[in-house]
Amino acid sequence: MFTISQALVDSMVNHSIINKPNECCGILAGVSNNITKVYEVPNKTPSPYRYEMAPKVILEVEQDADTQELQLLAIYHSHTHSPAYPSDTDRRMALESGWVDFCYVLISLEKDNHPVVNFFWIDVDGYSKQIDYKII
Repeated sequence: MFTISQALVDSMVNHSIINKPNECCGILAGVSNNITKVYEVPNKTPSPYRYEMAPKVILEVEQDADTQELQLLAIYHSHTHSPAYPSDTDRRMALESGWVDFCYVLISLEKDNHPVVNFFWIDVDGYSKQIDYKII
């Protein structure tokens, strides 16, 4: 089970709201499934329907996390007009990027004033399974 503070959840939600109507994206890092850092990553292809992170920025995040002895634990992105569940595009992009057997966090802004945050595991076959997380 992943753990995360309310402040970090709020950070992801605020990042999502600021970028609406386009999807936002980022990377979550920490130690032993305890998320302690949010890396906001620019959406290389701003769109209400997809996100893309530049490889150079991902490398910079990896290097910064390494210097802080943190592990990359999850990728997050927003859905501005749909539920907080992986779309076919999300699963396809996970497979194409090689970021599989990995956690994905989705933030839905579908209902104004009621953001929804869900955690999923996307496996090597592109199947997704919702997983529990705990706000600490």
